[in-house]
Amino acid sequence: MAKTAPAPAKTPPVADFEHSLEELEQLVTRMEGGALSLDESLASFERGIGLYRHCQQSLQQAELRVRLLLDPEAPDSAEPFEPEL
Repeated sequence: MAKTAPAPAKTPPVADFEHSLEELEQLVTRMEGGALSLDESLASFERGIGLYRHCQQSLQQAELRVRLLLDPEAPDSAEPFEPEL
């Protein structure tokens, strides 16, 4: 009988978010430095947009999890978090 490789462990969502945010911050720093060519800038911008969208999705999923924990019967009735200014 052939053995199958174990499925790779999923990266915890928080660690994945932190990694994406850190990479996004590094991209912004490199782009603000002004030393990138146009092609490098466009590629970095494209990667940055993908990372930004991933971070937004992770935050939305985290908010949903909190709502489900606060009121599992009616998560839609939970009041959204208001950012502190």
